[in-house]
Amino acid sequence: MVDLKSQYQKIKSEVDAAMQEVIDTTAFINGPQVGLFAKELESYLDVKHVIPCANGTDSLQIAMMALGLEPGDEVITPSFTYIATVEVVALLKLNIVFCEVNPDTFCMDANAIEKLITPKTKAIVAVHLYGQTADMESIMAIANKHNLYVIEDNAQAIGGYYTFKDGTRKANGTIGHVGSTSFFPSKNLGCYGDGGALCTNDSVLAEKMKMVANHGQRQKYIHEIVGCNSRLDTLQAAVLRVKLPHLDEYCAARRKAADYYNQAFANHPNIKTPYCPDNIYHVYHQYTLTLNGVDRDQVQNLLKEKGIPSMIYYPIPAHKQKIFEGVKSFDLDTTESLTTQVISLPIHTEMTDEQQKYIVENFINIVNSLK
Repeated sequence: MVDLKSQYQKIKSEVDAAMQEVIDTTAFINGPQVGLFAKELESYLDVKHVIPCANGTDSLQIAMMALGLEPGDEVITPSFTYIATVEVVALLKLNIVFCEVNPDTFCMDANAIEKLITPKTKAIVAVHLYGQTADMESIMAIANKHNLYVIEDNAQAIGGYYTFKDGTRKANGTIGHVGSTSFFPSKNLGCYGDGGALCTNDSVLAEKMKMVANHGQRQKYIHEIVGCNSRLDTLQAAVLRVKLPHLDEYCAARRKAADYYNQAFANHPNIKTPYCPDNIYHVYHQYTLTLNGVDRDQVQNLLKEKGIPSMIYYPIPAHKQKIFEGVKSFDLDTTESLTTQVISLPIHTEMTDEQQKYIVENFINIVNSLK
């Protein structure tokens, strides 16, 4: 699904030198590379504050803690997402309110949000799924109308951006009150272990997130609020500093591979290619198709026989997971349908035309054989 080894080989000398510098200086925790990476990412995203942390899940938790969400507050989030998005809501004893997704974009359906809002609603988590930006203009309008916080779960879409109706363009993660992201190795911007970050233009919120991530302290041994311990280690920051200048190139490579797939599958009656509105720069963390009229699981098994990897993101929606059995959900027919239809094909920065040709020919033949 992803070829990290080939990607590493192209930047090997830079990465090796960066990591060796950290080892030589032995500044493994909070070394200078962490702060430098934060500044460089701020510049890339055009955002005032970036707060590095240990992983993407932590970034969501830190955001919710810093926003002052309390047990019993309601948080609206899609069920069609990786479990981390909703896991932290439950961990903080907040009430989960599952929202339907748009069948074309796979992201939260803005038209479904407003009917879910109650006096207890405090926040919306907008997930940019598969590299596709959620409908942020509509989501922000609803949030502003009802005085709600918006957290962007940007774990899969760093490098993408959204253009508003007035022509304003903003990077994913910088539109809501706070953006969270992951640097898991397979992400578009991935390190060589775990890593994450938050970003915001709110200086007061940024200060609080820094405190939450550092045991609730801004001054050593003086703990003002309950926090946690979540740090991006220096070795990972060093790797990310090398890879960040390549992020646009990586996203362009993924988009090129997606275009190849889109053209190959265009107009096939059983294959629905990813839809992307004109105002969104999709960065294709995953290339996810929707199948109809064929058995998706059978397609996956036959692909495996041909040596072609594929993944189902995600086979069981959050509201159907055992841990959320008691959570009331409303009208999630699209979500439940998508979990039986979606399939993701390999997409990464090192793909060749020969690889894609092999995947495409076999995929179409398999789908046709099952019609």
